[in-house]
Amino acid sequence: MAIFLMFGRYTSEAAKDISLDRTVKARELIMKNEGKIISMFAVMGEHDLVFTIDFPEAAMAMAASAALYKLTGIHFTTSPVVDVGQFDKLMGEVKEI
Repeated sequence: MAIFLMFGRYTSEAAKDISLDRTVKARELIMKNEGKIISMFAVMGEHDLVFTIDFPEAAMAMAASAALYKLTGIHFTTSPVVDVGQFDKLMGEVKEI
């Protein structure tokens, strides 16, 4: 399993349809794409939503991101993440060119 951050940005049309029902459908869609929801936050600033989702592979994250756009009209940017400890270890193994 791999963790992905999904950054969502409302369009003016998508903002009109904010509802508990749509959130429930979004959760179901993520789970249908084999995602395990770790967190879902509404935020202020550059992004409107930040989700942390555990997917079995990148293809499932991509499918969920596209499906969420089709369902909600919300633009999502989906990025894989690496634990800082694992990142430090990987950077220690990087060879100079």
